[in-house]
Amino acid sequence: MKKGLLYLIVLVMLGCVQTLSAQTAVTYKREDSLTVCRLLQKSSRSVDVLSLARQFIEVPYVAHTLEVNDDEQLVVNTRQLDCTTFVETVTALKLCLQQGKRSWNDYVETLRLLRYRGGRLDGYPSRLHYFSDWIADKTRMRLVSEVQEPNPPFSAVQKIAVSYMSEHPKAYKALKNHPELVPQIRRQEQALTGTTARYIPKADIKNTDLLRKAVKDGDIIAITCNKPGLDIAHLGFAVWRGDGLHLLNASQIHRMVVEEPMTLRYYMQKHPKFTGIRIVRINNPSQKTKR
Repeated sequence: MKKGLLYLIVLVMLGCVQTLSAQTAVTYKREDSLTVCRLLQKSSRSVDVLSLARQFIEVPYVAHTLEVNDDEQLVVNTRQLDCTTFVETVTALKLCLQQGKRSWNDYVETLRLLRYRGGRLDGYPSRLHYFSDWIADKTRMRLVSEVQEPNPPFSAVQKIAVSYMSEHPKAYKALKNHPELVPQIRRQEQALTGTTARYIPKADIKNTDLLRKAVKDGDIIAITCNKPGLDIAHLGFAVWRGDGLHLLNASQIHRMVVEEPMTLRYYMQKHPKFTGIRIVRINNPSQKTKR
């Protein structure tokens, strides 16, 4: 008997592979389900975010992996990641484990909760395309909390002004094929535009006690930018080393998931359009969220 088939049988016996919700259409390959189930079965309930994230180091960076169906479906792809799908994949695993959920079905449902507005998959516009929108929606669902104090280091305010998708619909497969969706995307952009969030300006990303207290290992780092029409340029997880803060991310530059060797301070300086970082912390749903 082949090893992969034997492992799948073991997972079924453990209850990891279950029948999916009839309301959730899922696109995935067997390797994806095996990876997810292996991590859910072998990891402890209290495993830290970075331990999970490091399981994906050297996984290839591939963009547009969610754009594979004409109709919107939940795509699970652990073999190819971009910065957003990497963060969502790890966050879904962490949320499952915190709640003692260890099945494939649990993971699929948790990923759906993260990726779509209110956790409900209802076509392409229901996907949270702008990360500021993702932060706000997942905060309302109490899955994450955005850290915006103390000041300093959270001394700057980002005023959101998004319009990139509606202004460049041909850059998005779904909008190119279905131009009737553009007005709905534009309304979402208009609702998000004008909202604000505090962030740490890149000049203040230093190896200080103040920053170490504000940013914790495993926090989601959302890099703000001044590119017209966009809010967030890149995502990853915070990693503290002796020389300062680093970024664990699905890197377009390195073409794979890496723990960036250069400090985040130096990394930010190399990108003129990067303005600073917003910090998002994964909540423990089994514990009362601090208000």
